Amino acid sequence: MAMTDGRSMRVAVIGAGSWGTTVASVVAPNASTVLWARNAELVAAMSSTRRNDRYLPDAPLPDDLEFTASLKEAVSSADVVVMGVPSHGFRDVVSEAAQFVRPWVPVVSLSKGLERSSLKRMSQVVADEMPGHPVAVLTGPNLAKEIMAGQPAAAVVAIDDSTIAQELQKVFSRPALRVYTNPDVVGSEIAGVAKNVIAIASGMAAGMGFGDNTRASIITRGLAEMTRLGMAMGGEGLTFAGLAGMGDLIATCSSTQSRNNQVGLRLGRGETIDAIMESMTMVAEGVKSSPSVLDLARRHDVEMPITEQVVAVCHQGRSAVDAMSLLMKRRRRSELG
Repeated sequence: MAMTDGRSMRVAVIGAGSWGTTVASVVAPNASTVLWARNAELVAAMSSTRRNDRYLPDAPLPDDLEFTASLKEAVSSADVVVMGVPSHGFRDVVSEAAQFVRPWVPVVSLSKGLERSSLKRMSQVVADEMPGHPVAVLTGPNLAKEIMAGQPAAAVVAIDDSTIAQELQKVFSRPALRVYTNPDVVGSEIAGVAKNVIAIASGMAAGMGFGDNTRASIITRGLAEMTRLGMAMGGEGLTFAGLAGMGDLIATCSSTQSRNNQVGLRLGRGETIDAIMESMTMVAEGVKSSPSVLDLARRHDVEMPITEQVVAVCHQGRSAVDAMSLLMKRRRRSELG
């Protein structure tokens, strides 16, 4: 893959949610960047105010960042296409974009979800709809508001082609954002999906009034669940000890900025899942993906007890109190088993 340097490279970021907008802002100083949103009113507002008032009202957007509501305009001249669309709408947008993207242009997924009908990871969805295009994943402990504020952070770009990985590393790196490469796409994606589910459990514990010991226990045992599933699917164990796994899990389970953690917190306080979802403007991927993660676990004969309880609370009407009680009553076993 031949990629150009500096401002001559063109990057299209598809999806103007909080993370898509943040990534576009990160990339804009490194390459000519356009941010696509389907909503023409949002595009007009961002162009005039240089802010995304819907998702990041306090963060000014770079002066040289472009905006468009035309998918064709966004991707037809792009050297890199970054997909910042939630998992439930991912395939439709990729399919629509496919007719305009030039051959062999790499596609980078930001989405931390699974396709419900097929249980496919987003990189697999891209492979379905854009065969022949290299597919990478950008992931890690990256809370949008902190990245936009320029706080020091690190991320992972995962792709099994080292040349493309190093080029993408340059595209996404900023003085306050250190980007590492990792060839393990499967592990990086599964970590990003599963950590959202564990974050709901962590939030539930906090909502019930439990403290740091409980949260640390959920994070640690949740990491064990994630690792078991990822390795059963062909991922590398070390990925789960790194930024895509443990790093993202800690950030998502600990931060009040995490939508998944907030959902769990409110469930722990006794609110219903329907009321919580009705009140949210942004997608909490863990709610949607938890049944898919559990289905994958069963397909690969992997035990994921925390995930089971999150599914029961979010989709089967079980209370957070009952879910915690059932987790604590599980049979005694070895930590290493």
